[in-house]
Amino acid sequence: MSVVAGSFATHALKEKLSQYFLDIFQTGARLQMYHSLALLMVAFLLTIEELPQGLMLAAGYAFIIGIAIFSGSLYALSLTGIKSLGAITPIGGIALIIGWGCMAVAGWNLKL
Repeated sequence: MSVVAGSFATHALKEKLSQYFLDIFQTGARLQMYHSLALLMVAFLLTIEELPQGLMLAAGYAFIIGIAIFSGSLYALSLTGIKSLGAITPIGGIALIIGWGCMAVAGWNLKL
């Protein structure tokens, strides 16, 4: 999905958006891609029984919520120009940070 969003920005929106809003859209696509990969990593790590499963599930949910709010708000901001939409972007960023934190704590608590 993030590849589609990035391609959409590059090809379809390049002539329609200012560089400022195009950069915002591409930031949303880039962070969506990074955290989609992190979500795949969570799915893989859930197969390791020694890792705290609750923390790994929390990380996965935090990444899903963070991607939706962070990237979604940046997409909406860039497409509508409504700058107040940017006010919710940090909420998504916090969710993404929580996801990484849950993964870190799960790794720290690895039962070998």
